Amino acid sequence: MRANRFAQIFSFLVMCIIKVLTVIFYRFEVKWLSDKNIKQLDDVKLVVLLNHTSLYEALFVRLAPFSFLWRIARNMMVPVADVTTKRPLVGMFFHALVPGVVPISRKRDASWNNFLEQINEESIVAILPEGRMRRHDGFDKHGKPMSVRAGVADIIEQIKTGDILFVYSGGLHHVQVPGQRFPKLFKKIKTHMEIVSVDDYKDALYHPEVRNRKVAFVRDIQSRLDELTPYCESQPYNKEK
Repeated sequence: MRANRFAQIFSFLVMCIIKVLTVIFYRFEVKWLSDKNIKQLDDVKLVVLLNHTSLYEALFVRLAPFSFLWRIARNMMVPVADVTTKRPLVGMFFHALVPGVVPISRKRDASWNNFLEQINEESIVAILPEGRMRRHDGFDKHGKPMSVRAGVADIIEQIKTGDILFVYSGGLHHVQVPGQRFPKLFKKIKTHMEIVSVDDYKDALYHPEVRNRKVAFVRDIQSRLDELTPYCESQPYNKEK
């Protein structure tokens, strides 16, 4: 899936503006967990952002070089809940930021299959694998524990080569809590990052049966969410309701 040239240029300009504004108003503290780092993003095919806490996670474009932002504008695909894309301002912002936003339902139906079928060799897929935002009490809006959903495993199965970029967000509740209208400025945003080869990742979790392999992917990413994101938290939260 590739947007038209105007949409690509507009998306690139929007991300550049966000990047510049973020440099002015926020400070990032980044720790790399792999030998590869921000200078080696050429082979990244999947971006997995863990610990989804705010719609302001678009601020993470601050960390990407301009060359990668151009690749995002041209080739990135992001599955976003249709209830979100239908919200007037939020939906418009998502489509402006990434022309490759693909609306999906909350169910594993034709909309999800349609998204998977659009992934090709040039695609860069970005996903928030929990599928919903963590509220300030550590749970989702229905009071349920945050967990990784199976969709990310479908995507990993679909991608044949390249790298996975894991972004372990410390959370952005100190910047904006879901429902809060305006973000707070001049805050430090903490994150750990890691680049893993798709081939190495699949080999480490290999199982001949696809279903069991996907379960292994989900369990691994859940362990990353549980074990690594707390180390880069910008603000503590109550894990017990």
